[in-house]
Amino acid sequence: MKLVFMKLAIRPTFMYNLALRMPRRFRFVISSVSLTILLILATFIDFAQVGYVLPALLIAVYFFTWFAILEGINKTELLVLFIMPIFFTLFAYFFYFLFPVRWLTRLPLIVIYGSSIYAILLTSNIFNVGVEKNIQLYRAAFSVNYLYQTFVVFLGTEVLMSFRLPFYLMALSIFFILYPLALQLLWSVRPQPHLEKTVLFRAFILAILVVQISIPYMFLPLRTTMFSLLVTASYYCLGGLLYHALDNKLFKQTIREYVFVMVFVFVIILLTIPW
Repeated sequence: MKLVFMKLAIRPTFMYNLALRMPRRFRFVISSVSLTILLILATFIDFAQVGYVLPALLIAVYFFTWFAILEGINKTELLVLFIMPIFFTLFAYFFYFLFPVRWLTRLPLIVIYGSSIYAILLTSNIFNVGVEKNIQLYRAAFSVNYLYQTFVVFLGTEVLMSFRLPFYLMALSIFFILYPLALQLLWSVRPQPHLEKTVLFRAFILAILVVQISIPYMFLPLRTTMFSLLVTASYYCLGGLLYHALDNKLFKQTIREYVFVMVFVFVIILLTIPW
């Protein structure tokens, strides 16, 4: 009996060492392909079974993200590095069911999700390495991560709007989407082995500001897409301003660019309201 337990204790170490011997890019490909296949299989299961499908899918995302990154993941990174893969998979799964269930919608999902989750895993790995040393690809990884964050905010808002929640539940749900994303975004400006209180506070302020901007528009007859665009643009502009402020690069030209984007989006949204 003791020998059996010893073998079980050795097995995880053996599997871990076996995974370490694999080229890192190969692990990314395995994880991306596996998650894409699992997402495809999930779309064949009736949405009424979401209570069974979703937990299994999210556990798989966590495992394959860990498998892809593997080396040097500390306690903080076990949280922040997994936010984007989990959120992207979650809302890609829900967003699929907003369209007619057919291969014409399933095929684009396969292509977009497969390429996107590969890019997200790459950026997560770069952030993981960036905790210990500066690397040249870091800025590019940050930009890619920020782009996918805005995409996730748009998908998440679209999904929430489909549930037709009361405004207070809608506002609360948007906050619970934005806060983890803002936490990951601000942590990735200067990755540290631990989460600083200032990062937690600034992420909270960013999420609250976006929610406050969006609340008045919940009472207007806006199209779902326009409201999602509003939330996304607000997060993009406020998050961008905060990022440049933390990076000591908040120049007048930068402020004007983000303000212009925000004003432009607000004007477009107001013009689409059927007064």
